[in-house]
Amino acid sequence: MQKLFFKKNKGGYWEENYPKLIMKGKDRPTKHILKLKNGSIIRCLPCGLSGSGIRGFTIDRLTVDEAPMIPEEVWLAVDPMLLITGGVKTLIGTPHGARGYFYECYKNEHGLFKVFHANSEKVINNRPLSESWTQQQREWALNYLEKEKKLKSRKEYAQEYLGEFIRDFSQFFSDEVIAKALIGKRGGGIGNDNNFLGVDISRMGEDETVYAIIDRTDRQKMLHVENIIQKKHFLTDVAKKIIELNKLYKFKQIYLDSGGIGCGVFDYLLDYPETKRKVVAINNRSRPEDKDERFKKRILKEDLYNNLLGLMERGEIKIIDDDEIALSFKSIQYEYTVDPKALTRLKIFGDYSHCVESLIRAAWCNRDKHLNIWVR
Repeated sequence: MQKLFFKKNKGGYWEENYPKLIMKGKDRPTKHILKLKNGSIIRCLPCGLSGSGIRGFTIDRLTVDEAPMIPEEVWLAVDPMLLITGGVKTLIGTPHGARGYFYECYKNEHGLFKVFHANSEKVINNRPLSESWTQQQREWALNYLEKEKKLKSRKEYAQEYLGEFIRDFSQFFSDEVIAKALIGKRGGGIGNDNNFLGVDISRMGEDETVYAIIDRTDRQKMLHVENIIQKKHFLTDVAKKIIELNKLYKFKQIYLDSGGIGCGVFDYLLDYPETKRKVVAINNRSRPEDKDERFKKRILKEDLYNNLLGLMERGEIKIIDDDEIALSFKSIQYEYTVDPKALTRLKIFGDYSHCVESLIRAAWCNRDKHLNIWVR
């Protein structure tokens, strides 16, 4: 997220409007630093779960995107850095429950902030029509919001699209549990016989597809060895990527969601000799099944999430310490609904859930008793 924000700042603003102010040569821009000729430096740094990645700098202006997702410990690190300079702080984000640092700043009880609030409905209706925003686009956007109202609960829609702070939502993975589990490093697992793959497939190449690889030494010692994020990939590309990874890691099982858009990938892998005995579909709110239609036990989204949560709480899994993965964990929320038709009244959701969705599938290997016995 911070890399995307930095890219927009560097390329969309400075390079487009003030290219002559940007330093050249050995001080030319990198993916993390932009130096200007007036002596200003713009840095894009991972803060980590405790702020250790940004301690030691003097800050004149701090801009934070997705501020509700920042762990509370990080603010303890950066606020003193701003105090020294009397610097300016700008916080941007979608509400994440009525709690935490961002919420307290929004309430602005001490009058320290100037607060701006916008929601999707007002932005769509009030944005002036132009070449880049036509009436047809406005109607499409409004129709999209109507569909989202039907798919999401009233409170979930209010938070995500109306920008309301909802008190009934809670973070599914606590900051303490995330910090305890995200201590792993990338690498390892290649070529052994204990690897499992979990995949969260994007929608029509418009979203992120995430591949999570777990090395299961035993069911109480699991290592997250690789997390691959690909953007704007089509279903054929996803299937080919899985086949490529299988040649490298020799997976015991490949777990993915075969519902909806994932059906094409699932069918492709069933027809491929090297993966047809390994692929297992685990669909949210449905039952998993393999090529022979075994495993009729119903597995809900709640089961998948609780399984991973239990592994993290017991210290039985080490997950790669990565800012995007941490952000994904923090984005997961839950509420208890009153829908009598629902299979479970626990609703789990998140606006940046891709990394976690791939991990809950890969981590199911500790529960899966399936023994795939065949001659390679």
